[in-house]
Amino acid sequence: MSTDAIVLLKEDHKEMRRLFREFQAAQDGPPRRRQALVNQILEALTVHTYLENEVMYPEVRKLLPDLEDDILESYEEHHVADVLCAELATMDADDERFVAKTTVLIENVTHHVEEEEQEWFPKVREALGRNQLQEIGERMIALRADAPRTPTAPKALKKALDAMTA
Repeated sequence: MSTDAIVLLKEDHKEMRRLFREFQAAQDGPPRRRQALVNQILEALTVHTYLENEVMYPEVRKLLPDLEDDILESYEEHHVADVLCAELATMDADDERFVAKTTVLIENVTHHVEEEEQEWFPKVREALGRNQLQEIGERMIALRADAPRTPTAPKALKKALDAMTA
């Protein structure tokens, strides 16, 4: 398994895309299936954004000040996703807005992922050496076990509140 931070984040992105496709295929199916898929999406997003916000973004911000605007935009995109995730965590799959809200979340996250992979990751890879990306990745791996799993977990809520008061 690679410890390269960008490789790890792209693996998370791949898993999220898979979950998004499954949800889209299950939109008209039983509410229980939609709920299960959204729960998986919420967990994957909560862990992923936590690792980026706690490790990747601060480290890149420190090492590559020219990418400050990209990082600030990413924090804001995460905040939008956090709010949608928190709302979805309190909703039932048979709520009339459940599919619509999940669709908006998927669209926002897909946009964010595409920006990261096409624009931001190449800049970071070019500027940071392999060893630095592996060190960042190792810190992300170490933190993953303690990352919040739900958008309503205290660590996840703190992240959302910090974004609102920053």
